[in-house]
Amino acid sequence: MPVSPPHLVIAPIIIPLALGALMLFFEDRERRLKLALSLVSVATLLAVSISLLMRVHFDAQPVMAVYLLGNWPAPIAINLVADRFSVVMLLLTATLALPALLFAAERWERAGAHFYSLFQFLLVGLNGAFLTGDLFNLFVFFEVLLAASYGLALHGGGPLRVRAGLHYIAVNLVASLIFLIGIAMVFGATGSLNMAEIAMRAEGLEGFAQPALYAGLALVALVFLVKAGMWPLSFWLVPAYSAAAGPVSAIFAVLSKVGVYALLRLALLLPGEGAAFGSTLIFIGGVGTLTFSCLGVLASQSLKRAAAYFILMSSGTLLAAFGISHPAGTAGALFYLISSTLAVGGFFLLVELLEREQDTASEVLAVTLEAYGEGEEEDEEEEVGQIMPGALAVLGVAFGLLALVLIGFPPLSGFLSKFAILTAILGPGAEELAGQSTMRNILASFLIISGVVALIALTRTGIRTFWAPVEPFNPRVTVLETAPILFLVAALVVLSVMTGPVMELLLATAEDLHQPSRYLDAVLGAERVQPSSERGP
Repeated sequence: MPVSPPHLVIAPIIIPLALGALMLFFEDRERRLKLALSLVSVATLLAVSISLLMRVHFDAQPVMAVYLLGNWPAPIAINLVADRFSVVMLLLTATLALPALLFAAERWERAGAHFYSLFQFLLVGLNGAFLTGDLFNLFVFFEVLLAASYGLALHGGGPLRVRAGLHYIAVNLVASLIFLIGIAMVFGATGSLNMAEIAMRAEGLEGFAQPALYAGLALVALVFLVKAGMWPLSFWLVPAYSAAAGPVSAIFAVLSKVGVYALLRLALLLPGEGAAFGSTLIFIGGVGTLTFSCLGVLASQSLKRAAAYFILMSSGTLLAAFGISHPAGTAGALFYLISSTLAVGGFFLLVELLEREQDTASEVLAVTLEAYGEGEEEDEEEEVGQIMPGALAVLGVAFGLLALVLIGFPPLSGFLSKFAILTAILGPGAEELAGQSTMRNILASFLIISGVVALIALTRTGIRTFWAPVEPFNPRVTVLETAPILFLVAALVVLSVMTGPVMELLLATAEDLHQPSRYLDAVLGAERVQPSSERGP
């Protein structure tokens, strides 16, 4: 059953691509126009994501929508697949992009050229990576989002940002080369780049084709793990994310989940539920990432570095949970993915305000503002905006709520997501995981340990920032800078209140992932749109 309207599946790619390209024709001084176009794009993406979610899950007859580009027959066509997993990621991306964009509009979009276009092209790559069902086009969308992220990572300039950004670029260029080699080996072994067809042909391979396929998948998995930030492949992530501008780091919180998404998507399509990718090795890597991130959070003296380590903590938890490969555990991990991404994104925005006075990038920002013609008195008044009274109290409340989510205290979503994972691996129904008792106990222990570490680090930070600061602290922030943080806090509260329906959605998503026949039947059985010449009058 097709999705109506039929082109809705490709809309999350076309909308930001068209508007991002359109904004290149306007000068950077046309900030209000560019902001309006960007907001229209993100708001439309949010509406499209909700519409797709209603169609693939809440509809009376849920359907996995497959869009055949060029109307070629399956599996020849390059296809886009909108199932529960991809649509959840689309919705998460749009939900995080909206506050990040609003936050940047007050200050950071003036710090360099073409910020809004780069932001839209990043959304093109993210949405395309979540929707594509073709391995080569996954590489293409990876490159689109990476090219945009290079510009955003360097946005605002400064020695620290440039140094970290160049390391980030170098690592990802090497990863892209490895990705391309891995794709070539997979194609040579299976004769296809369609992920569904690769999964179908993997079972019948003989001779040299089978080890060639596994070698190619190993290279592809290596790239996914670099994107996800698995230790020891994560040495680039903390410097790059902590040096980037606040709104850029916030949207990068979902960027790190693209590797996790791709790994889970492809691993569970292949026979053996992740055996081809080495599920035990992924679990070990996840535990190693958790250990490294816990030490990093405790050692961090900068809030932005601590926030970057929280991204690694999230990735480690997800990799360890996915390494056990259990449907209920996968659903809990997906809940944790949503909760932690929104919380870390909000935390990056909050940290930007708290550390502004000590942030050396503010000096660089002043220079770039002058370079772009922002040195006049009238523009300075526009930049300041409406100073919000009681800013410290509002930021303190937001910090406390975000800390509760990151720590995993009840009753917010951080606790509920961890509780869902613990229930899946230790509670009723976990008897089928009897052979993985050691792995389950290790994961349960690290879920608790990571919460204790976050409690220590964030309590120390809260005391130092709000309770007993070294110097008097009275942040001058505007309503437009504070509203995005409160929006994300409100989204986390809504996520906690709506845990029942959200978990039903994620349980259905996990069932789809662990029963790949549903995906294979939808993709390989997709029907072409009947040409108008063949239709009746």
